[in-house]
Amino acid sequence: MGIFGRKSETATTTPAAVAVDPGLAALTGDYTVDAAHTTLGFVARHAMVTNVKGGFTDFTGELHLDGEDPSRSTATFDVQMASIDTGNADRDAHLKSADFFKIDEFPAMTFRTTSAEALGGSDYRVTGDLSILGTTRPLTIDLEYNGSAKDPFGNVRVGFEGKAEILRSDWGLTWNAALETGGVLISDKIKLSFDISAIKNA
Repeated sequence: MGIFGRKSETATTTPAAVAVDPGLAALTGDYTVDAAHTTLGFVARHAMVTNVKGGFTDFTGELHLDGEDPSRSTATFDVQMASIDTGNADRDAHLKSADFFKIDEFPAMTFRTTSAEALGGSDYRVTGDLSILGTTRPLTIDLEYNGSAKDPFGNVRVGFEGKAEILRSDWGLTWNAALETGGVLISDKIKLSFDISAIKNA
């Protein structure tokens, strides 16, 4: 049973029947994202021929999972933009500059869920408000629930993977450079990836 519930497979399945599932009920509660075991990544096309990967290393996240009414499950993330890391110091400095994220003026990126739905099996979809550079627009993320477990320290964990695509220009990230052979240096489309581990609060 997944974090955000599951669509009915037959006409006789009801929310009440789902709510009494002991596996799902045990997940109900508040969780803190374990940043040390969580990855928030992105991929951009560079010079029309290759991909550059990066991510953020300084962020916090909170989840609320509701076993009786999974549609009321929520997630919030706050990401410090100064922590952007693409493996190249000069490129990271450019991304932090006024050409891109303007981190002195806009130090954080935030995400707040507004809805969640089940797609069947272990697949789910959450939609929320993503704020970058003072602009807030909806973002939809497809998720795969990876299960729950108790770690060696007694913590109850849940995990899931997610992916999404955005156009960076929708958030005012428009800097680019033309190539002599045609096209542009950096793609407008950015692929996002998430690999999240969260610990249930005591």
